[in-house]
Amino acid sequence: MSASRAPFLAAFRPAANPSVVQSQGRADSARAHVIVFGNEKGGSGKSTAAMHIAVALLRDGARVGTIDVDARQGTFTRYIENRRAWAAAKGLGTPLPEHRPIPPSTMTTRPEAEADEKARLDAAFADLLPVCDYIIADTPGSDTFLSRHAHTYADTLVTPLNDSFVDLDLLARVDPETLKVVRPSIYAETVWKQRQLRAMSGGKPVDWLVMRNRLSALAARNKRDMGAVLESLARRIGYRLAAGLSERVIYRELFLKGLTLLDLREEKTGIAMTMSHVAARQEVRDLLSALNLPSRLAPEQQAEAQETVYTP
Repeated sequence: MSASRAPFLAAFRPAANPSVVQSQGRADSARAHVIVFGNEKGGSGKSTAAMHIAVALLRDGARVGTIDVDARQGTFTRYIENRRAWAAAKGLGTPLPEHRPIPPSTMTTRPEAEADEKARLDAAFADLLPVCDYIIADTPGSDTFLSRHAHTYADTLVTPLNDSFVDLDLLARVDPETLKVVRPSIYAETVWKQRQLRAMSGGKPVDWLVMRNRLSALAARNKRDMGAVLESLARRIGYRLAAGLSERVIYRELFLKGLTLLDLREEKTGIAMTMSHVAARQEVRDLLSALNLPSRLAPEQQAEAQETVYTP
């Protein structure tokens, strides 16, 4: 290993007791816990996963803020707009987050544009941090200044990853013969840099979760190989690994209505629950559990949430 790579890899090595780092919450419980969905590749399912987690938290009684850092494409914003319109049209009492889109700057020079976007993103967080229990930020599927700045706010970083070595290439270079990790790749280095900035500003360690998204039900060789490489890489660069959302048509169909699997128990949605939907909804609950988020609910809210039964 070269000397130049050693500090980089050392910064990613897990602590002696990872559970201690993973369980750390914010010192000030009044401040919202920030969950950033980040990946420099488009089509990984960030917006869908972010929306489902937001609604899961809302339905558990939490105050949720959402920020669309990718407002140019605006998938997260459109999802929430669709939800608001569908709820109004059908008379549904579907909970909505407090949403803030961050559109691209119209400034003519790069320094001015970056300063403008940073100021608007900082203002959105300043608005939401004191009044929300959780904030969920959806970032672009590309490397942008605004995305990197959003990463510095993350208490929990979630990286959805399709079950493909094309997607894995953003995290690590892999030897094609042995499937051994050669070195961390561009997005892993980006996360490392943002962790450094956060540490320099006195922030708590970031809990990084890589979720294997759109998994096939088939026990294919690629699926096994991906699993082995991701587990090896997790030990090397310090993330946790969890199952994400399977490849299901229902996730795409719900977008136009702004709904999630957790909304389908309401009769007015007009969507009949199937066993596949029940299984998909459990995936969302399992993902929320895997996030291991600190509770921001009052004791009476926690009791109410625990008593809630999600039935078909």
